[in-house]
Amino acid sequence: MRKLKIQVQMTLDGYIAGPNGEMDWMTLPWTPDLEAYVGEITQPVDTILLSRKLAEGFIPYWASIASQADHPEVAAGQKFTETPKVVFSRTLAESAWESTVLARDLIQEVSHLKQQTGGDLIAYGGATFVSSLIQHGLIDEYHLLINPVAIGQGMPIFRELTQYQQLDLVQTRAFACGIVLMQYVNKREG
Repeated sequence: MRKLKIQVQMTLDGYIAGPNGEMDWMTLPWTPDLEAYVGEITQPVDTILLSRKLAEGFIPYWASIASQADHPEVAAGQKFTETPKVVFSRTLAESAWESTVLARDLIQEVSHLKQQTGGDLIAYGGATFVSSLIQHGLIDEYHLLINPVAIGQGMPIFRELTQYQQLDLVQTRAFACGIVLMQYVNKREG
């Protein structure tokens, strides 16, 4: 069975965006140690899951980077551009992007993808999308990148839980830029 990972930037007080979607609190630029870690966790990924809103910026951005041979992030751009993507949308009728299919039913589609053979899946998206994945117990591995900032209010990803989800700590790691990784796996019963 394939595993589904999430990699999210978070504030120290648990938000992935400000109240209106602001991302100006993120620690940038990343240092080489953090870039290498993200490269390690995305290397075995052969399918990317995206919310529609994020896809509208994510896909064109990385395609642009991939087309610039001298860009320092060209390898990441190529990985994100060439990797097949599934975009979850209730409004789009067809995909505007290459190597991308649309899906509507989150639980059914993710469950189906996890049953297929292949590499890891990774999800990127906003608070609503990530919250839904968490709420339905679909995440196997959490890569939470905690930025050294508290914003007081914003968009959380764990608010929709209706029952406890037990997680096992895999590692913590501090990066030179001040971001701290907390990596967990979902503790499945059975």
